[in-house]
Amino acid sequence: MLDRDALTLSRARGDRLATAAYRQDFRQRDKEITGRDSWKFERLQHFEELNSPSWDAFRRGDWREALQLLDARRDRWEKIAREDAERGSVFHRVRVVEEPLTPYLQWELHALRVQGASGTPVRVVSADKLRPQEIKSLLPEIVTLGGQVLYEVLYTESGVLDGAVRFEDSRLIRNWEAFVQGLYENGEDIVSYVDRHVAHLPAPPPTTR
Repeated sequence: MLDRDALTLSRARGDRLATAAYRQDFRQRDKEITGRDSWKFERLQHFEELNSPSWDAFRRGDWREALQLLDARRDRWEKIAREDAERGSVFHRVRVVEEPLTPYLQWELHALRVQGASGTPVRVVSADKLRPQEIKSLLPEIVTLGGQVLYEVLYTESGVLDGAVRFEDSRLIRNWEAFVQGLYENGEDIVSYVDRHVAHLPAPPPTTR
């Protein structure tokens, strides 16, 4: 496994993008990729989801509706998986899990299960596997697209998306792709993980901002 130095990001060497610019840049680059896979590494245990009816239902305390709304998006995720396969560019996701689960993570794992069952490759790894790289601090949130660009995705203290820093250094991108791919290959499929560890849990307490 790569050491932390090989994964170090210096924000001064990247381009800081505000949230709208990051989303636009991501969409444009993603749709142009063919024949190369992309990778996402998700480390934090809490985020705040904006414009998500399921998340809003969870925050209201309606766990059943939250899960139903997640399942209602299955057709969308199946369409995305088909389109990715057709252009030979599959988006892989690695979700780091710490226990006990935060309320957010319990909700998100159900959301990721819908994606996984719909054809999007998602695997779970324990935070224990990251200890050699996290002696001083947690690893960042990362997305790579087709070996061409890497984003360090940024969030506010409360967990709201706050844009990203874009990097185009080929060695840095290769290092992160190799690291995330290694975790993916040794991770557990999201469907089996949720079915074994999460599905039986009682509804988590609603979060508050």
